[in-house]
Amino acid sequence: MSLSAVSEKQNTLSVVRPLRVIFAGTPEFAATSLEALIAQQESLAIEIVAVYTQPDRKAGRGQKITMSAVKQVALAHDIVVEQPATFKKSSTEGMVARQTLRSYQPDVMIVAAYGLILPVGVLTTPTLGCLNIHASLLPRFRGAAPIHRALLAGDKETGITIMQMDKGLDTGDMLYKVSCTIESHDSASSLHDKLADLGAQAIITVMQDLQNYQANASKQDDSQANYAKKLVKSEGEIDWTQSATAIERQIRGLTPWPGAYTFLQAQRVKILASLPVDETLRTDKPAGTVISVGRKAILIACGKENASDTQTSTLRVTQLQFAGSKPVNAEQVCQGSQLNDDDQFTRDPT
Repeated sequence: MSLSAVSEKQNTLSVVRPLRVIFAGTPEFAATSLEALIAQQESLAIEIVAVYTQPDRKAGRGQKITMSAVKQVALAHDIVVEQPATFKKSSTEGMVARQTLRSYQPDVMIVAAYGLILPVGVLTTPTLGCLNIHASLLPRFRGAAPIHRALLAGDKETGITIMQMDKGLDTGDMLYKVSCTIESHDSASSLHDKLADLGAQAIITVMQDLQNYQANASKQDDSQANYAKKLVKSEGEIDWTQSATAIERQIRGLTPWPGAYTFLQAQRVKILASLPVDETLRTDKPAGTVISVGRKAILIACGKENASDTQTSTLRVTQLQFAGSKPVNAEQVCQGSQLNDDDQFTRDPT
């Protein structure tokens, strides 16, 4: 929906009734924003008339059918929940889902990590269109995994963008942006939590003066865009010939899922945490070699930081998990016998 069309429709809305809001999201990231919106419905002059979320799915080791975090929040506040599997016109289910959405007569739809593609017919159903809470400073890292990709890229800053959705992949006009520093200790988990809170604050800010933010939206510079592709499990395998900096980012960027891992005598070992890279610590040992098992850190040889380097870099691991065991810190490893100096970490031997 163009913002000029949105502006025209804004003028048709009654100023005496709350905006009818549909919220669409699935994981904890989205649930944080939903909680904030529910708490401030009266002050924002909105009414959340329905919540859309992904269908219940099996999760965890027991593979039990589990409700999404967003559904749990909605039910706790007695809000109607809809869980269509599709909105595609080519299916009966999709057409029914579209009709159900129209029946709520929404003024605006707020979307956060929903997980379903919204076709144009859905995007244009709410009078004021659909707003997306996106976990990056667009146009950087459009797509499915912006938090992880920012860490993997070594970015020092990320943030939240509230965007007017259009038919492209995170290409819509930007209503509001707020930045967040990426700290040296941040993992995907900790950064997720910070951005979830920031996203909740950002959508509240926009909803306090939606008409003004939509009227002053800015277009994205497509020439600066890049894409945060969905994570795959194989990205967690460590290649020790990479620099210590790249591996340290991999550990933080893939925690908790899919997690960074390596192999010791054909057994998988998860690398859970490490210290920031100390570039003064260099070695002549082959990549993947355990240089020393210390009480504060396990020192492991990696690849060169720069092609001109004469020695290779090192990584200081502080927590890991051996197959079939609980996570252990460096001191616990030092006191045990599962890892020794000169042991060799490798890639998947199969």
